[in-house]
Amino acid sequence: MKKLIKYLKPYWFFALLSPLLMVGEVVADLFQPALLSNIVDEGIIGGSLSNVISIGVQMILIVLAGGFCGMAASYFASVAAQSFGCDLRKDVFDRVMHLSVEQTDKFTTGSLVTRMTNDITMVQDLVSMALRMFIRAPLSFAGGIVMALSLNIKFAWVLVCALPLELIVIILMLSKAAPLFSQVQSRLDRVNSVVQENVTGARVVKAYVREEHEIERFDDANVRLRDVNLKVQKLMATISPLMMLFMNAAVVAIILIGHFEVQAGAMQVGKIMAGITYVTQILMSLMMVSMMFQSISRASASAKRIIEVLDSSPVVVGGDNSTAQGSGAVSFRGVGFHYPATVGRPVLNNIDLDIKPGEYIAVLGATGSGKSSLINLIPRFYDTSEGRVTVDGIDVRDYNIDALRSKIGCVLQKSELFAGTVADNIRWGRPDATDEEVVAAAKLAQADEFITTFADGYSTMISEKGASLSGGQKQRLSIARAVLRHPEILIFDDSTSALDLGTEARLRTALRENMRGTTIIMIAQRIASVMTADRIAVIENGAVTACAPHAVLMKESAAYRDIYNSQMRNGGAVNE
Repeated sequence: MKKLIKYLKPYWFFALLSPLLMVGEVVADLFQPALLSNIVDEGIIGGSLSNVISIGVQMILIVLAGGFCGMAASYFASVAAQSFGCDLRKDVFDRVMHLSVEQTDKFTTGSLVTRMTNDITMVQDLVSMALRMFIRAPLSFAGGIVMALSLNIKFAWVLVCALPLELIVIILMLSKAAPLFSQVQSRLDRVNSVVQENVTGARVVKAYVREEHEIERFDDANVRLRDVNLKVQKLMATISPLMMLFMNAAVVAIILIGHFEVQAGAMQVGKIMAGITYVTQILMSLMMVSMMFQSISRASASAKRIIEVLDSSPVVVGGDNSTAQGSGAVSFRGVGFHYPATVGRPVLNNIDLDIKPGEYIAVLGATGSGKSSLINLIPRFYDTSEGRVTVDGIDVRDYNIDALRSKIGCVLQKSELFAGTVADNIRWGRPDATDEEVVAAAKLAQADEFITTFADGYSTMISEKGASLSGGQKQRLSIARAVLRHPEILIFDDSTSALDLGTEARLRTALRENMRGTTIIMIAQRIASVMTADRIAVIENGAVTACAPHAVLMKESAAYRDIYNSQMRNGGAVNE
């Protein structure tokens, strides 16, 4: 929690006002029993109506003042806590956005969602409680003891017996509950992960009729969360009745002491009533302490998880080179790569490949041969395990990350769209683009033909993740988004697979005509998609075994001929 306190500093004024005002509420609460005892002893038993009225008015005024202080304290505590949570959530999200791909994979999406929502809420609630209860509980405790003992020193025997017992119960219960709070959060991670997977993969689940299986998987995660929550709640539920038992026993003890004191003429009835109230306040303040420690234990577990994210420095760190303009040349020299935390044969092995400025090069190979891994190294989604990748002669590790990625337009295998209009999604990578430029990019990507059929055209709203669009439509919008940036290097990672051959052919022609000077790197599974490329790099088992135009590969590369024959002859020739 100490590492997170800095988020409260900008709101120190509200954080200071809340406990100060809480002092006013506690003082009002401490005065009430004493005034009540005066009403009973002097007004009711003494038969003085004027005392009843005057003391009653005083009590009402003190109650009003205390209530005002309490409401104001709660308001200022809420302002400070909500602002604290807002700033913390912003910084955590900022950190998540700058984490490297391998780090987000390690945390998992479900866990990051839990940390940014539930965990931050736990810490935020603790701040709100702390600003009020950290003053109220100890002040009520100490003030109640002073006021009770001022009535009769013999009340100390009740406190000496009751307080240690309550403290022992609190310590035992919380020591058993504290380790369970981390389990609660980790199991909540699992529930969120299952939900996230099934929401994003709903069509696959339905296509394979696996609803019941996924319901069972969710139920398993949900039951595990319920079970550990029940363990915590059972422990917490034990505290309250035990504390009430001690409290009622203390009240009985006060009444017995008061009985003998009244019989001896050493006390009046009103003082006994006040003593009962003060002892109740003292023991209730201990119950508040138990609630605070419960919140502290929960928030501590959550704070550790939040700090794990905040302390995670990006694995991929940019250099100082901010060169904005270049020709788009890409070079791989002795590149080897394996994914972090994996063992065995590397995904890429000793890759040497030069891509010329403005060249249209295709990458072809079997599934799992390393095609996507190769192009992921250019924008530094991952770093090489050995060797180097250069853009315009500069090692990509020497570039400022933003400067490097501003040179590159990526159309990935999975088309990611955002809730908003069609125009917003195309303009997403270049917010300052004009409407005319948006339309031109859509036409180049062969998207204008279906966009204009929508009732609202480019103002048509797209649902979350583009669920309202077909796979081909999402791919074409993703392509339009990339070409609108006019990047020096344009990467297609098997991102035309949902297009029919005619649309894809028109797209390739449009790219040739409108993207001259742009280096185009296209990964594809279909031989028809790459035949017209300037060169085709053939990857086998993580190594480039050939790189030449189609005609040359047909003569010199057995692997390329096998792919060609399996697709073009057995599948039927395709007119280009």
